[in-house]
Order: sequence, then structure tokens, then C-alpha cells
Amino acid sequence: MGMTLGIIGYGEVGGIFGRGLLRQAGIDGIRAWDLRFADPAAGASARAAAEADGMRVADGMAGVCADAGLLISAVTASNTFAVAEEAARHARAGTRFLDLNSASPGTKQRAAEVLKAAGVDYVEAGVMTSVPPYGIRVPMLLGGAQAEALAATLAGWGMDARAVSEQLGVASAIKMSRSIMIKGLEALVIESFTTARRYGVEAQVLATLKETFPQIDWPQQGAYFFSRVVQHGKRRAEEMRESARTVREAGFEPIMTAAIASKQDWVAQQARAGVFEGLDGKSAWEAYADRLIGAQ
Repeated sequence: MGMTLGIIGYGEVGGIFGRGLLRQAGIDGIRAWDLRFADPAAGASARAAAEADGMRVADGMAGVCADAGLLISAVTASNTFAVAEEAARHARAGTRFLDLNSASPGTKQRAAEVLKAAGVDYVEAGVMTSVPPYGIRVPMLLGGAQAEALAATLAGWGMDARAVSEQLGVASAIKMSRSIMIKGLEALVIESFTTARRYGVEAQVLATLKETFPQIDWPQQGAYFFSRVVQHGKRRAEEMRESARTVREAGFEPIMTAAIASKQDWVAQQARAGVFEGLDGKSAWEAYADRLIGAQ
């Protein structure tokens, strides 16, 4: 007899994991729960989309936890602990809980404590790059007492998961330290390229970047950075706030990381205001920069 999975948070990542795991050997079915399902305005369409993916839509946390052998948490960074706390009230003892969220080592350790008290085996995951290009094969680092065993299970489902430590917080420290660099590059590129465009010197700036870092296609990389922040800036800002918490937990003042969070959040605000309407992942970076310049 196979295992039933429960996915908590059926957004971009949850949807990719749900669709990718649904027909893997050893999985009987997948229940999904997302706060959007209870939204009076958008709930019906969100539930219908999940059902079209083959998910069994749960009516709340109790429903998604009811018969799950493995719970996968794929929510926003700011909800990491709250979801673990609620799941602890409903999950059966012996259930495993895989936390995909981009949260600090301290937040993950707190989540583990509350679930352990309910008899649930907690495993943290550091998702090491953007999920969409890889699907369920996205590289993940696992941590916790059950990390080795769960990594073997996930590998059997075609996933790229590797245990790095029995100590909780190690995988998250790797992930969050990397995120500071990646999300920081995004913020720097957006600020640098838009400023250069405003002064009409973008050709010269890109030429000097190409000379210094010839392996990078700066226009293409710039377009990708702009599009990802426009699409996911709110989520990235939350992740950077957790990264700032990671820096504080290490004993340092997160001066740079806090600024990255602010920049990501600012771009997200522009997106919500409709500044980038009509642009997509195929748009050039100049199109995004022009919208920002025109909005000032």
C-alpha cells in the first residue's frame, strides 16, 4: 500500500510538487490545502485548478493532515512557523513533515520543536535554486534526524534531495546564506541597470560588466532578474527578512540583507500598482527599467 501526501500551500511551488509527484510509484494520492481555497472571491477557482491537477482538495489543515504519511509545507517564509504550529494540532504521530520554506535556522528549529511535541518527525529542506526550471528535480539539502531516510524516499520518487546534517539549521543556513547573494544580485542589477538607463549610459555600463565578467550574458541575466522580482518580489522580500533573521542569529547586523528586502518589496509594490502590466518573462530588461523610470 502506498503513501498519501499532504501539501500545505498550493501556490507555484506546491503546485509543481503536487503535479510532479502525483503519479510517482508508492504515492496513493495527494491532498492539498491553501488559504486561497477559503477565499470567498477566488476560492472556487483555486480549488477547481487544484482538482484539475488531480489533487484531493482538503477543507482545512485537519483535512490535509488526516491520513498523510508525509506533509510538505510550501508556504511563504513569514508563515513557516504558524503553519508548523497549526499542523502540530492535527497531524498524526509518526507523520513526517518536510519544510520547504525559506526560513532562518532559528525559525526552522522552533517549528521542529512544536511538531516534535506532537510526535511528528520534522525535516528541513533548503531548496537551492528556482523551482520551475527543475520541477521536482530541484536540488534540495535536507537536515534533521530523519533527513537521511527521507532523502532515500524522495530519491525513489525522482527527486534530487541530499541529507547534509542531522542537526537542524545547517541546511537552512546554507540556503539563506546563498539567498542573500542571489537576491542581492537581483536587487543590485535592478538598481544599477535602471539608474544607468535613466542617465542613458546603459551600453557603457554593460560593456564594462561584460569585460569584468565575460561569462555572464548581462542583458539576458538582467531580463531574468527583473521578471522574477516583478513576479515574486513580495515572496522574495519575505525570504530576505528571514535571511536578515539568519544574519542576526549569527550575531551580525543585517545591513545589506535588510536593504535587499526593501528593494525587493519596493519592486513588488510597483508591480501591484500595475507599473509592469503587459510585460512577461520574454520582455527585455530595458522594458522593465523604462516602466520604473516612467513611474517616478
